[in-house]
Amino acid sequence: MLQIVNGGFGFVVHKDPDMNDIFIAARNLGTAFNGDTVEVAIFAKQKGKNIEGQIVGVLKRKREEIIGTIKKSKSFYFVDPDDAGIHRDIYIAKESLNGANEGDKVIAGGIEWDNPVLNPEGKVIEILGKKGSPVSEADLIVREMNLPYKFPANVLEAAEQIEINVTPQELKRRLDYRNKIVFTIDPEDAKDFDDALSIEELGNGNYSVGVHIADVAHYVKADSEIDKQALLRGNSIYLVGRVIPMLPEKLSNNICSLVPGEDRLTYSVIVELTPRCKIVSYEIKKTIIKSTHRFNYDEVQVVIDGGDSEFKKEILSLNKLARSLRKKRLKEGGIEFFSSEVKFELDENNVPVRVLKKETKESNMLVEEFMLLANKLTARYVGAPESGPVKPFIYRVHDLPDPEKINEFAKFVKSLGYSIDPHSLTGGTSRKSKLNQVQEIIQSAKGTDEEALINELAIRSMAKAVYSVNNIGHYGLGFKYYTHFTSPIRRYSDLIVHRLLSNYLHYEKQRNYPLPELDSISDHISETERTAVDAERLSVKQKQVQYLKNHLGEEFDAIISGLAHFGIFIKILDVLAEGLIKVRDLEGDFYVYDEKKYAFIGRSTRKQFRLGDRLRVKLVRADLEKTELDFIIPE
Repeated sequence: MLQIVNGGFGFVVHKDPDMNDIFIAARNLGTAFNGDTVEVAIFAKQKGKNIEGQIVGVLKRKREEIIGTIKKSKSFYFVDPDDAGIHRDIYIAKESLNGANEGDKVIAGGIEWDNPVLNPEGKVIEILGKKGSPVSEADLIVREMNLPYKFPANVLEAAEQIEINVTPQELKRRLDYRNKIVFTIDPEDAKDFDDALSIEELGNGNYSVGVHIADVAHYVKADSEIDKQALLRGNSIYLVGRVIPMLPEKLSNNICSLVPGEDRLTYSVIVELTPRCKIVSYEIKKTIIKSTHRFNYDEVQVVIDGGDSEFKKEILSLNKLARSLRKKRLKEGGIEFFSSEVKFELDENNVPVRVLKKETKESNMLVEEFMLLANKLTARYVGAPESGPVKPFIYRVHDLPDPEKINEFAKFVKSLGYSIDPHSLTGGTSRKSKLNQVQEIIQSAKGTDEEALINELAIRSMAKAVYSVNNIGHYGLGFKYYTHFTSPIRRYSDLIVHRLLSNYLHYEKQRNYPLPELDSISDHISETERTAVDAERLSVKQKQVQYLKNHLGEEFDAIISGLAHFGIFIKILDVLAEGLIKVRDLEGDFYVYDEKKYAFIGRSTRKQFRLGDRLRVKLVRADLEKTELDFIIPE
């Protein structure tokens, strides 16, 4: 798959994870667009660089439709694409305008492009907005990325037919937790609640912790119309101010949501833990719960910080165990990334009026540790059975990082003053030792200006986690067995895992999934996850640009987050928006890019702009259509 970056060049990500990305210069892109599946002719590898290649064919277009603005040049019209990855304008014949005029926001389709010397040709198939009229950014993302945002009528009708009807027979086969203290902990604005926690102190001094997950598979049967649509979507997508759910609202926000005071069917991992978090035993059971209380993260944090609550004892006991679990996980080689994110306060028109950094609190980590534990134990149950063969399953796997990428990361953090031996991360040291070093760097950077940058570059240096029927473990978490079990409302992977476990544990007559089919589903949901991540990132970037459009001419503190021959990428420290300082706008000297030093260096003054440097910048351009920000360095 081709990925075009901001300089006009790109990289082809090979389907073989053991093969490095292939560099494609702008002149060698041929007739390929960003995201296309392509055929590549490979050149000789240059020392210290990626393999270089030339695109010789497009095997599959990622998108058949392209969003942009109609523009006119002399006697012809063209669509200027919103996506910078669509690196050529789309020529539109006058008779193919379909009523569109210059300045209109449109969708171009029927695109043909066989000759890279000429521009692609297409026709206007829909006018999204007339010149000057606002078009929702979320709508543009939905159309641009071909996201299935509307449920077909038959799917909605099928959802309406589902009722909460717990028969005596169903109740008899489930472990009844309705008289126990069970509560949910979610973000304040959450609409669906698919996980809950319980804790009891046992007579022997140990704890019984229950991780209770909505039993979506009880209601969404394999191969039903709802199931087919859920598989197509693969996951829910969370855009700023809008959610594209995997399941219809009646299921996600009602029947399957673990709302307080209502009987709900759940699938639970119940673990006996010693006070030092040694696992004594665990079982995976079909259960029924009645949530005692709905907490948000801030409310739980107040209790952790010394506040009072009817369930203070339970919260503090869970948090003490979560701390031990986290400490043990990191000691055994897991990495804890502190990825910085932002949230937006929107007005009634969905316009951002305030941008805030999301803060990861101890309450967030409390929930995360028990979700990780449940995911790990369900994967271990199937992947390492006490008897019998290993059965077909879907794992969440994370491969070893590419040595060149991790070596680049090591050299970069060393340039910032962090003590690290690059050879220790790529040489013969143990996997655990390598991971511990990465974790130490991330921990050392916490609270510094470069924290977000180091975390981002560490994540980039790692392989991407995917779904697979072949268990290779999860490198980043340090787990030998791992899957996704805890979010079946928003991830299809978890729904499949629930069905497989039901077959293997409870001998239910649910649909059988042969290994080749699970393999195909794994590839599909890995792809839908990547699409969701791209859409969510674009949504955040659009809101950042929309917010900053009202702050033209203002100055910000920033950090240099990337370098290319055409300029310096910077990230604003408070809003976390990324923009560009063009090299031609660097005044006072002629600056040359030195790749080895990660710096632009002035030819006369020898002044340097290095990756990771903090500087003051001034916003001079905010282009919402292109989602681009340009800055200069003020005098």
